[in-house]
Amino acid sequence: MAHLRLLRHHSLHCDHNFALLRLIAPFCSSSAPIKPVAYPVKPKEPTEEETTTQNQAPTQEQPTSSSGRLGTTETLDLLESLKSSPSPTWTREEARFMKDAPVITPVSYAAKVAPLPEDRVEERQEEIEEKERQEAQEQLNREARRMEPDFRMRRHIFGIQEEEKIPYPTLIRVEKKPQKVAVDLMEAIRQVKANAKRNFVETVEAHVNLGVDPRRGDQMVRGALTLPHGTGKTVRVAVFAEGAAAEEARTAGADVVGGDELIEQIRTGGGKLNFDKCIATPMYMPRLSKIARILGPRGLMPNPKLGSVTSDVSNAVKAAKCGRIDFKIDKTAIVHVGLGKVNFSEEVLRENIGAFVNALLLAKPAGLKKTSKYAGYVKNFTLSCTMGPGFPVTVQSLSAAADHYSKLQVK
Repeated sequence: MAHLRLLRHHSLHCDHNFALLRLIAPFCSSSAPIKPVAYPVKPKEPTEEETTTQNQAPTQEQPTSSSGRLGTTETLDLLESLKSSPSPTWTREEARFMKDAPVITPVSYAAKVAPLPEDRVEERQEEIEEKERQEAQEQLNREARRMEPDFRMRRHIFGIQEEEKIPYPTLIRVEKKPQKVAVDLMEAIRQVKANAKRNFVETVEAHVNLGVDPRRGDQMVRGALTLPHGTGKTVRVAVFAEGAAAEEARTAGADVVGGDELIEQIRTGGGKLNFDKCIATPMYMPRLSKIARILGPRGLMPNPKLGSVTSDVSNAVKAAKCGRIDFKIDKTAIVHVGLGKVNFSEEVLRENIGAFVNALLLAKPAGLKKTSKYAGYVKNFTLSCTMGPGFPVTVQSLSAAADHYSKLQVK
């Protein structure tokens, strides 16, 4: 029954439509006929392979359709030309409706941090310093421009040629001189005698670098010795004594003998001295304090440790005349001493050097903790003449010379 009702309703609806057409047909007979219109199919997006083949193939102009619309091929060509052309600037509103619009990448900016007051002060200080440097440089340039005409005029008047421009100074590597090799003692003596070429008789000197600290009192090195063959020069001896001691000094060959009157003469003499050695009796030591400022800096102040303060004046004068020398380290822990003249024979100089080395070993500080006699104590020993080069000497040859001198003393 339901099917019958639907068929009846459909037939009634069709009859109604035919009736309406009959009524409208007379009015539409005079109008133009309706032409069918065909719309192109919506083009599909080309794949990558199709795009590459289209780019490689030569482009040919396709005629437009009779309806004035672009076909599928024309649409694809237009899209390709749009892609290859420089992309226009789009607003965000326009980009929402554009399919092939360029992608707008988001831009991030660094967070701004307000500068601290300290930073502002430093920046201001740097600006002030830079400005001062620029002003100083400008002032120098102005001064140079002002002085240039004057320099040119002077060069023209006095005929001074322009000096070559000196390049900017550069650091030059200092070439270290090769250290001399230590030689035997006898060879060093021969070299010293060969290099003594002055017009006076030069002195043979020894310079010994010791491994001690001169700032420490327990490592002070000082001593005295009498050279077996003397120093080769005349020594003037002054003796501070009176009575019998003064007579003994004169008999022994002292050059200057006196007491209080000699002290007063030295104090008022303006620093002029006519002697090289000083010897005093124990009773005169307190009185020598008046002239200690004069004798001390010159190394002439009598010292009990050096044997220059003694009651045996005669032997002290004879020892000083025979070549008694005193030695002491300086601030750099080096001992400088004269041991003879270049006109001495090689054997005589060897014995004098052996005596000095023996005395140097006897003066070795007790606080210097070393097992060997020379290791850590005698760093290097150099022999030279007054105005000649130095020659380092081996420790083995020095030890042999000192042992030879000790054997002679025993005999």
